[in-house]
Amino acid sequence: MAADTYLDFHLTSASLEFAVRCYTASVASIIMMFFLTGIGTGIAEYFIFNTPILETAIPFLFPNWALWLFVSLLASMYGYFFFQAVYQLTSTPPIRFNRQRREVAYVAKRGQPPRLIPWEEIIACVSSSTVATQYGTQQKFALMIGFVDTSDGQVMWLTLPASTLGMAVSEWEAIRSYMEEGPSALRKPMMGTDMEEGTVEFFHMCRRGYLLDHGCLRYVFGFLLIQFFSGWTLPCHIASWVKRLPKTAFPKAVQDWSKPLPREQWQAPSAELIAQSEEVRKSLRKGMTIFEHFSAQQQRRAKDHANH
Repeated sequence: MAADTYLDFHLTSASLEFAVRCYTASVASIIMMFFLTGIGTGIAEYFIFNTPILETAIPFLFPNWALWLFVSLLASMYGYFFFQAVYQLTSTPPIRFNRQRREVAYVAKRGQPPRLIPWEEIIACVSSSTVATQYGTQQKFALMIGFVDTSDGQVMWLTLPASTLGMAVSEWEAIRSYMEEGPSALRKPMMGTDMEEGTVEFFHMCRRGYLLDHGCLRYVFGFLLIQFFSGWTLPCHIASWVKRLPKTAFPKAVQDWSKPLPREQWQAPSAELIAQSEEVRKSLRKGMTIFEHFSAQQQRRAKDHANH
């Protein structure tokens, strides 16, 4: 939620929906693997010994107590992590960015006093990792925001998964633009809030788009089959339910801190930040991307270091 004074930042429906979808797909893929193994073995037994296929295939699932014990333990573990995340999400207020005071408020744990961090002390970076899956290797990205407590030096990290490097950077750019330029710098959703990633409406929009782009055959095996075993729209409904749950309110100290200030009391950006921002704008006017700007900056620093 963004206002003229502050912006509240928290996990979106997309993060919850993706987590539930991954959990569901993991459990379903294990069951399907045993089922297909049983069918394959049954077909082989049928041609070799003329044994009915189902007579061989069914014992792979029923009564396979080891399989169902493992699946139950896996589902219980996923359920524990999920409800732990839901509890943390509903019992901890979101992170609040106050653009007038140029500070950030966060509550590390329920019952703890809020911590106020200067905006220019916030750390932002993007992590990248390569993960091996059954479909090959995939690169994963995440926006990491670090909140440095100047009183004890501790850093609280907030990690936000993203599908691409550009999306991770865009998340941070939205926060930065709000803090430096105000609510007018935030782009309004082109398709409304109903089409937010992680909702049922967004899921069906992607489904229709996949069908138009790839045709019926690839749609059946590349979308329907995968999404069916990952829960179809059930993860969207679960994410929507979590989003509607009542959230813990901010402490009174943060509510008072969030009140608007007279214009003359607004905190101004530091001279160093103004100079760095102007350098970025010059690079953008030259047609460079933000990545090219910082890459060139690192090369200049390395060259200067080598010369000295």
